[in-house]
Amino acid sequence: MTGLRLGPLLRYVDGESAGTATIWVETDRPCTAEVRCEGGAHGSSRTFLIAGHHYALIPVTGLTPGTTVAYEVLLDEVRVWPPEDSPFPPSVIRTPAAATPDTSAPELHVSFGSCRWASAPVGEPDPVGPDALHTLAAALTADPGAVRPDVLILLGDQVYADETSKATRRRLAGRRDLAEPPGAEVADFEEYTYLYDESWSDPQVRWLLSTVPSCMIFDDHDVIDDWNTSASWLAEMRTKPWWRERILSGLMSYWVYQHLGNLSPAELAADKLYAAVRAESDGTERLREFAVEADADPACVRWSYRRDFGRTRLLMVDTRAARVLAEGHREILDPDEARWVRDQALTDPGDRDHLLIGTSLPWLLPPLVHDAESWNAALAGGERGPRWARFGEKLRRAADLEHWAAFPTSFEKLAGLLAEVGSGPDAPATVCVLSGDVHHAYVAEPLWRTDQPRSRVVQLTCSPVHNSIPLSIRLGFRFGWSRVGRRLGRAFARHGRVAARSVSWGKTGGPWFGNQLMTLTLRGRAARLSLAQVREGAGESGAAARLVSVDERELAP
Repeated sequence: MTGLRLGPLLRYVDGESAGTATIWVETDRPCTAEVRCEGGAHGSSRTFLIAGHHYALIPVTGLTPGTTVAYEVLLDEVRVWPPEDSPFPPSVIRTPAAATPDTSAPELHVSFGSCRWASAPVGEPDPVGPDALHTLAAALTADPGAVRPDVLILLGDQVYADETSKATRRRLAGRRDLAEPPGAEVADFEEYTYLYDESWSDPQVRWLLSTVPSCMIFDDHDVIDDWNTSASWLAEMRTKPWWRERILSGLMSYWVYQHLGNLSPAELAADKLYAAVRAESDGTERLREFAVEADADPACVRWSYRRDFGRTRLLMVDTRAARVLAEGHREILDPDEARWVRDQALTDPGDRDHLLIGTSLPWLLPPLVHDAESWNAALAGGERGPRWARFGEKLRRAADLEHWAAFPTSFEKLAGLLAEVGSGPDAPATVCVLSGDVHHAYVAEPLWRTDQPRSRVVQLTCSPVHNSIPLSIRLGFRFGWSRVGRRLGRAFARHGRVAARSVSWGKTGGPWFGNQLMTLTLRGRAARLSLAQVREGAGESGAAARLVSVDERELAP
């Protein structure tokens, strides 16, 4: 009998007509995967084959707006989900109610975070504390009537290809000699599947992802720390004999496990690569050809995407693979990608109450950190001569100085775009930049040196979902917001001859440290933000862990 190896993951739910959804599965052999819902909505798809693994993305049609329906997954007509002995509530697809002139706008709950190591196995101590997703799932299981997210936005580092667990290292050692590069890091597509097995097989997380729609984007650890930091970094990596297989496998696995589910059924139907892979008896070579093209010319691929949830628009922006790295021309987004983001942000302004820009890397960092990165970019670019340039490159890699601030032209372009979006007659109530990466949470608000936008513009940073940060780095981030830190940052900027910024900003919340999730609650033009952190209880291995609200605030009344 065909078995369900991984999933189901509820990925896309139509936010316009609310008639369709997509559900992703991995099976242990070729089959027809089918979803059947209460009320008659259904869908099916034949699996496709990549590197010996079988996958399907099942389009579900016939859903009714404003309903919540339980669903089952069948493989070759045999039900495999939910399991017969499942301790969890039914997995459901919840479609938003359509707003009408006679009804108020429905409430939308958007939860987000980044940086998640897989949960520790049951019964084993967790070195970084309980997982926020695991804890959220436990809370919803205990109280099925509790408010749950309408969408979960995962802002990078869903898996760690360069920091594997003991269990994964044992699996790697069963295939090859870990004394040979890349050692205990993953080497190929098969080993990437181990990461997703570990991350998405946790029973609580598996159930959560089966019933809450998710949007995803990669960050560096999905491939390797410092991915695409600079042109010299990339040139050096390409000399390593194991790198080519790592980057190709990283892109291939991301396409299969994360990217496909980000797309709408209409986008999938128009996707030539998806059609080609499904048409082949084995789509591995076709997908590999795509990865080769994407690695050689990142501008030929768009990983960014748009999702609309009623009158809320999400732009998920790729800030890793879309970079221009040549010194003197550095951009965090290539020109075509930047045009796409601009077009999507400015299209149909009267149809939006809120604009969310998902970028794994924060746009606004602590001022000292921002100025240090801009200074470093100037040094590495040769502003102070070749000796300083060599020092700047070494420092850039050692200290991970490669956020928006390290691409000053891109930083200013985004500042200009946010001001433009927020200043028109149909400006949204809020423009929220959602980010992660830095293993803590904070709220920052910009102040433009010219006219301030009408919209409330905020940087909302939430990380980690399940990871840690050393005490020294915590202290450094706190110092980065201080007056002394700001003065030191300005000194760096003067030394690097860095141009004055068009915006200044201050921290209006945080920093908060711990495993955590932020949630935006949006209704009409009103917006409320809450931050929940995991608190360990008395049970073993975080069994009694709970999410505790540590901050709530109104962003728009």
